[in-house]
Amino acid sequence: MGHRIFAPFMLVVVMLSSVSLLQAQTTTAAGQSSASVPTGKEEEEKALLACGKMVADELRVLKIPDARGQRFQGKVSEATALCRGGEKALLFRGTPWVDWSNYWGTGDMTSLPTGFISTKLPAQRGVAGALVDLELQRVELIKFNLFDNSGTYREFVQGQNGVGGAAIKVWPEMRLQPADPHYKDVGADGPQVCKGDLIRWRTETGICNDILNPAMGSSGMLFARNVEFETSFPDQGLNELTRNRHGNRLSLLEPDPQVISRRLFTRIQSSPEKCQEGYGLPDDSKDANCDYKKAPFFNVLAAYWIQFMTHDWFSHLEEGHNQATYMKVGCETKLVNNVEQPLTREDIQKLGCRPDDRMDKGYVAQDSAPGTFSSGGHAYLERAPKTMANTNTAWWDASQLYGFDDTSHQRVKRDPADPAKLLLVPAAGQPGPGYLPVFGPNDPINPEWAGQEATAFPDNWTVGLSFLSNLFAREHNSFVAEFRQVAAQKPNADCGLRDPGNPKQVIRYKDVTPDELFEMARLVVAAEIAKIHTTEWTPQLLYNEPLYLGMNGNWNGLLGENGGLLSKALSDVIVENFGKSKDVAKASQWYSVFASGPGIFGLGSKVPGYDITNPKYTNGGVNHFGSPFNFPEEFVSVYRLHPLVPDLLEYRELNVDPNKIAKRISVVETFQGKATPFTQSMGLANWGLTLGRQRLGLLTLHNSPLFLQNLKMTRLDSKTQQIDVVALDIIRDREHGVPRFNEFRRQYGLRQLTSFDDFMDPGVAPGSPDQLEQQDAVRTLRELYGQHVCDASKVITDAQVNDDGTPINDCLGHPNGTLIDNIEDVDTAVGYLAEYRRPHGFAISETQFVVFIINASRRLFSDRFFTSSFRPEFYSTLGVDWVNHNGPGPEVMEKGTPNGHKQPVSPMKRVLMRNIPELQPELENVVNAFDPWARDRGQYYSLAWTPRPGAESDDSFKNP
Repeated sequence: MGHRIFAPFMLVVVMLSSVSLLQAQTTTAAGQSSASVPTGKEEEEKALLACGKMVADELRVLKIPDARGQRFQGKVSEATALCRGGEKALLFRGTPWVDWSNYWGTGDMTSLPTGFISTKLPAQRGVAGALVDLELQRVELIKFNLFDNSGTYREFVQGQNGVGGAAIKVWPEMRLQPADPHYKDVGADGPQVCKGDLIRWRTETGICNDILNPAMGSSGMLFARNVEFETSFPDQGLNELTRNRHGNRLSLLEPDPQVISRRLFTRIQSSPEKCQEGYGLPDDSKDANCDYKKAPFFNVLAAYWIQFMTHDWFSHLEEGHNQATYMKVGCETKLVNNVEQPLTREDIQKLGCRPDDRMDKGYVAQDSAPGTFSSGGHAYLERAPKTMANTNTAWWDASQLYGFDDTSHQRVKRDPADPAKLLLVPAAGQPGPGYLPVFGPNDPINPEWAGQEATAFPDNWTVGLSFLSNLFAREHNSFVAEFRQVAAQKPNADCGLRDPGNPKQVIRYKDVTPDELFEMARLVVAAEIAKIHTTEWTPQLLYNEPLYLGMNGNWNGLLGENGGLLSKALSDVIVENFGKSKDVAKASQWYSVFASGPGIFGLGSKVPGYDITNPKYTNGGVNHFGSPFNFPEEFVSVYRLHPLVPDLLEYRELNVDPNKIAKRISVVETFQGKATPFTQSMGLANWGLTLGRQRLGLLTLHNSPLFLQNLKMTRLDSKTQQIDVVALDIIRDREHGVPRFNEFRRQYGLRQLTSFDDFMDPGVAPGSPDQLEQQDAVRTLRELYGQHVCDASKVITDAQVNDDGTPINDCLGHPNGTLIDNIEDVDTAVGYLAEYRRPHGFAISETQFVVFIINASRRLFSDRFFTSSFRPEFYSTLGVDWVNHNGPGPEVMEKGTPNGHKQPVSPMKRVLMRNIPELQPELENVVNAFDPWARDRGQYYSLAWTPRPGAESDDSFKNP
């Protein structure tokens, strides 16, 4: 029997009583439509009748199954769909895509019902239903998709000493090893517990975030998986299901990655001579042009933001390099009549690929045969067939700025005049507090990093990373300056900090050392970055009401900041009851559901009797759900977001005319050391304006940067010294054993596709340009991946079953012996870009999003500095207030009610205004810093590309 989850109903009731959804906009829409659409009342009555039936359905459906094959898959009953979205919600239930995106209120104004007595209640019902669906997905993902490679998986399945696997909280595999310099500090070969300075701050290598599992999340630990180990590395055909699924059609270079890149990913140019393969025209001429498909609701600052984040989270490289051994990277074969044939010279010339490109092979930590075990009559692998190490820390600790090991730490420059600050140096002719210094001759860097600004993670450096690194270096120093100012005003006051080695001693403002203040500032900056990503970047990436509520709910809870006593009581129940429970359902599923009320951030930080020396309190708010935290390889895969980046940056000048594009600068010409003169000569204000105004690229086929397909890299040991990074993305996923697209979806509890035609959006108009483009993409997929005669006797997966309970076989529902598409072979990175059907406002596909659902929550749940250690003892009183209020002083509220919400001025907007004050007039018109700054957000989650007042003459609106 699965565990029933009634908590979502409780949370929905609370949410409906507290969320002011749509407010005036919905009332207006209802008033305009009710008299003119008489059929609306009929639909309303039908939907309400369905709601009664839905309750009975949901009592049956809303439970967590025991077996993977009975998962929710994002599909609801007809009654549920009708109740939550009316007739429109029934249209696409037969497609593979999730149902919640068709509910009322989950899109723009057109998603609101017309002709109803009130649009408010149906919209609330739709949005609440979407949140229930998303929470159900998260709970199932936590139960079925945690696979640790570090040796703990057997216990996760079998349990330990009578405790179920999901309730286990300490693992011997997460101990520090004798070679670690802090081995003795945590207890050596005895019980290991972090204490003293090791628990006070974020450590250099990420150890001791979890006080009882010192090595967890530290640099060098193995990447995890979100998919069954047996499904990884499908090209190896290690088991019968994999062989049945792919028919020995796969290898590292088959289908050919460069051919895929050139035929599916290339940006088609109307004037190639003005683009020059992404390198633009001489002197950064504004007459240059590289066509790309633009997202109307997301800016280029957002594209560089995610690169800034991934530099913090994960890396397969060691100091910017992989192995010294080089490999071929394709441009060798194509599929002809379902048989791989060598490319001809004419083929190569037409495609524009390069057979002589070479790239260094990826590092592999373990490639010996994994151990096996049996449990409940089922055989399991103990780990994936190969594992790779995350050379970064897995914590959200701003390690890209502050370091993640001894070498990277040496690259961090502190101000000799005030060691609490990061070193910033003046730039000629530029106002403000200065810029990060350039690497010196004695810094531990690779030759290609010479001339770059000094920061811990200098690889893949661009002007966008330069902008953000300088911005947050300034933010670090802004916090230090504010702390110093408060200390000058009340030097003898208690600052809130405590030393775990002497916890009863009050630390006054004047007692705080420069080292303590530096580490405190790092804690604050890391928390700010996490808050920006959670409550600002992601709600713009996924621009609709359910995700706005859901992401703010991850941080503040669905009860919101005004949850008060109810929020605190719920938090106490979670930590004191569910968090300590040895019952699997309570420790994992119930924990996740109830956390939606008060939110994850700060869980366990307000427990009575809090003691900084006792792990019961400092570690009490974390939950790893039975599997040690690290990022999974699949998470790395879905963050291959290169189409976001344009080939040319539309440079603007704040003090001349922000509406005019002064230059078009090739992104590739701002790489590495070239970024520094661009940043420092043009200034952060102009670059903020440039990145903030320009739209980024859509994540779709035929939209990858041309410069990345032709990237020059002089360090490469090849004839061409070039690489197709887009093709390399596909190769790296294959190297890392990421399952192919269809099994990837099944593993994550999404519906499979049965042919390439399923990629098409059934909602597009017949004969429209969009439909024609999608039909062409389907034809190309068929040519690249091929077809085969299916064999219904071959079972291809154990992750899901057919609706009638029978195993899924090679024919995918088609008659035995039919010629069917090789949909199982599609690379995941190709598949998620080919998803033309997406929820409203989604810059990413639903396949990418489901990976995010589980990992976005876990990286908060697992980090004690975001849960039980978010307290003044660690952050100081000023630090806690700074994170909570998005800066110094009381919370500042945004003008009006954007999308129907009264909300604080967003954290990124305040960081920008605080540290680049020249941008304040421009940002006065901005609600979310990742929405194009000249766009009018319009009514309720509009995606329209229209200018706001004052930006009517902006050049970007002349060529939408």
